[in-house]
Amino acid sequence: MSRPGTVLVVLAAFLVILFPSTASAHVTVSPGTAEPGGYTRVVFRVPNERADASTTRLEVIFPSGHRFASVSVQPVPGWTATTRKEKADVAGQSDEDSSGEVVTGIVWEGGTVQPGQFQEFGVSMGRLPAAKTKLVFKALQTYSSGEVVRWIDVQTDGGPRPEHPAPTLSVAAPPVAAPATPAAGTDTLGRVLGGAGLLAGLVALGVSVTARRRPFAPDSVAAQEEPAVNEPARV
Repeated sequence: MSRPGTVLVVLAAFLVILFPSTASAHVTVSPGTAEPGGYTRVVFRVPNERADASTTRLEVIFPSGHRFASVSVQPVPGWTATTRKEKADVAGQSDEDSSGEVVTGIVWEGGTVQPGQFQEFGVSMGRLPAAKTKLVFKALQTYSSGEVVRWIDVQTDGGPRPEHPAPTLSVAAPPVAAPATPAAGTDTLGRVLGGAGLLAGLVALGVSVTARRRPFAPDSVAAQEEPAVNEPARV
């Protein structure tokens, strides 16, 4: 390859790294993890990938393997949210509400996401499954041009990333934090200081005991032990 051709290839690779393609942006759910058996609040983030059209509609399809009865949406100025429900397949299941209905999806429309912008749609839902699992929320993004982008591809463990991945929520218990282990230097210094303090205490105790046991002569005994003074002989 000629030198100019090599320079062009390197420059193109640099531009790809510095300015990644907007195709890498996709509809996501955040946070991507939640604890089992409870309620959670998530946000569906929708970026606009088109330079000549606006996003005008978002439909999120809830996972069929686990239906939610308690679902509420956060108001978004300019957008109208419609919650879709159906009768529960199994009567009396724990996830159905008093009417026996469960949520199958939510549709947001009426607003716009302009080119180069994104919009977040908040949702509170529960209860989550009691066991560790992954919940896939397929999403359909509609543009003002009439184009519909289907974010419905499910990524397999260890497999390549699909072109249009579906928003996925992992349900799992948080990891148990291990107790903090003091650094080796800190532990050694603590032992040295502790030993020095113990030694000082023992020395002080020995001095105190010795002082208490030291004998002393009372004044009467001291007087008897004084040498007699020779008196002059009388004539």
